[in-house]
Amino acid sequence: MATVTFRFYANLEGFLPSQRRGRAFACACPPRATTRHMIEALGVPHTEVALLLVNGQSVGLDQRLEGEDRVAVYPKFERLDISPISRLHQFPAGIPRFVADAHLGGLARLLRMAGFDTLFDNACADPALAAMARREARILLTRDRDLLKHRAVTHGCYVHTLKPVAQLRELYDRLDLRPSAHPFSLCLNCNAALYEVAREQVLERLPPRVREQQQRFMTCGQCQRLYWEGSHWKRMRVLLASLEDSG
Repeated sequence: MATVTFRFYANLEGFLPSQRRGRAFACACPPRATTRHMIEALGVPHTEVALLLVNGQSVGLDQRLEGEDRVAVYPKFERLDISPISRLHQFPAGIPRFVADAHLGGLARLLRMAGFDTLFDNACADPALAAMARREARILLTRDRDLLKHRAVTHGCYVHTLKPVAQLRELYDRLDLRPSAHPFSLCLNCNAALYEVAREQVLERLPPRVREQQQRFMTCGQCQRLYWEGSHWKRMRVLLASLEDSG
């Protein structure tokens, strides 16, 4: 076997055992192994990598490795555009669309609140999630690194934080979501578009206090759920404002 030297940078080091963080390390490389094969064998999902340098040259995930190669592996840089030098295609063009795994239901609802098309079904198996993400050019969100190594996954994002609000903030920073946000345009329940409805059309469906205090209503064209600017809406507005201010 050939011996190849690797160095992982920034938050990619979190996927490595402690003795391999913060330094270059050598490891055996099977014949005809690619960069994707090796970085995933070392514990890092390929979807987390934005730039691969082999002996100082930008390469793709299918680059075959040879003895004495030196591989530098970088995540996406939040403040630096590396697209002119990277050989890796990270995310689909246009406004990001997502599919979240079974453990990220809270994040899925917050993304919908911010106006991002996000599919979520906690009964959906991993292969189906991977296939859905690929078929619909969605970014797969998960805290399962093995799911991101699935061959069908082309666009994915490992969510590092644990709480939904922190997860939303993480994605806003990592994926630069601020310019694409369209708050309160999607149903939190089923992800369908919301549209304004006349108060007179929904009076019979309103709780007495809401009927007295609210004048403007939105409804989902699919599940018919009603929305109004109550206390929950105000809390969500404060959260979204804080995300905009931190940009």
